[in-house]
Amino acid sequence: MTELSRDEAESFVKAVVQLASMADRVLPPRSSPLTARLVEYLGGVADDVSSTSMSVPVIERVNVQLALDAYAAATDRFDVIGLQSDIGNYGGVSLAGLITGSWHGPGEAARQYVAVDVDVDETIDCLRSGLVLTEFAGSPVVVLLYASEQRYPPEMVVEVVGVDQSSADGFLRRFRELMHEHNAFRRKVVSFTFGMHGEFGLSFVKLPDVHRDDVVLAPGELEAIEAHSIGITEHAEGLRAAGQHVKRGLLLYGPPGTGKTHTIAYLTGRMRDRTTIILTGGAVGAVGQAGTIARSLQPATIIIEDVDLIAMDRQLPGGEHNALLFQLLNEMDGLSEDADVLFVLTTNQVEMLEPALAARPGRIDQAIELSLPDTESRRRLLELYTNAELPDDGDEILRRLDGVAPAFIKELARRAELVRLRGKDPDVSVLTTALDAMLEHATPVLRRTLAGPPEPNSDIDARQ
Repeated sequence: MTELSRDEAESFVKAVVQLASMADRVLPPRSSPLTARLVEYLGGVADDVSSTSMSVPVIERVNVQLALDAYAAATDRFDVIGLQSDIGNYGGVSLAGLITGSWHGPGEAARQYVAVDVDVDETIDCLRSGLVLTEFAGSPVVVLLYASEQRYPPEMVVEVVGVDQSSADGFLRRFRELMHEHNAFRRKVVSFTFGMHGEFGLSFVKLPDVHRDDVVLAPGELEAIEAHSIGITEHAEGLRAAGQHVKRGLLLYGPPGTGKTHTIAYLTGRMRDRTTIILTGGAVGAVGQAGTIARSLQPATIIIEDVDLIAMDRQLPGGEHNALLFQLLNEMDGLSEDADVLFVLTTNQVEMLEPALAARPGRIDQAIELSLPDTESRRRLLELYTNAELPDDGDEILRRLDGVAPAFIKELARRAELVRLRGKDPDVSVLTTALDAMLEHATPVLRRTLAGPPEPNSDIDARQ
């Protein structure tokens, strides 16, 4: 065996290194069958791939799937490879790394899907995680999508690799457009939810059908509400043409049970072409996410019930540290003048609201008090909820109901129907019997939840 000189040995080592480097450009070291398939699809070059990515809240999973479906329908080159569903638990997940060999993630698996809502009682199957082999402008691209559990809150990640940067960027740009065009939330009524561990979610809402005749308010109240919500929507284009803004805020306030939520259900039904986002309870903290959706899917309405939970006067104890108040003000101020976004806010405690919100045009342009019903309104409410004319003692019942909220009258109608179904004293109307029972057994609760109890009228009343 001939012994190599030092120079010959160095030359030999360099040649081996060069050969290994050339091999790496064709196929990465420790290549998996999946990596080999992706490299082959992209044309065989594995060390210089171009990639781009985006991440969106996990509630957008349905829109990612709808965009995939739309893209698949427009191309003949579309293949889906399943991956392990727990890929989101891995650290350092990278499609570019998988192709170049620097990341060795899970291998190919059966495609798994999860049913996700697209409306009330309607779902579609969404890919849990996987790879898509498709093309953009004739060039092959590979797409990785999965839900990342390593991020908080969890996000949907879409990473794109192409043979050049323009292909990767072009695909992702078109994919975003398709997500917007086919967005499942558009023209729907949605609400946000939070799980016991802080998980953020979204659900579709079916509001009751409320007709105009079903909304009983004091004279002029409903007309003013309609003018500021429905009226501006109907004349939005004309207002824009005249250089006037169409973004606006409407505040409904008054005692509990006076019909604020009921009125909102009516408005929503009248404006079905709008995307409506309802924030109530703990979900009022999602005002930032609501603003993002509303700006993207306008015309839109953001409804915040009990807004005093996040918009307390800064002069009150603890008010100066309320970050959600500033978030709400920023969302309202950040809208462009021609943005057709309507904020509808409700409160039972208007005196607690931050003046910078409640007393400033451009944020709240119209504040309307929903007052307790007068005699004529109480008559209309009783006839509406009982679906009948008042009995002979109707005037006396109306007198006894002075000072109550519509919610009390609605419950009275339900109790009266129960009395009728069980059989009643033929000498006393079902309304009188039900009212006596409500005062005898439920007054302590009603006094805490309603505007005020009826005045005493009978021996039963006098004992309260």
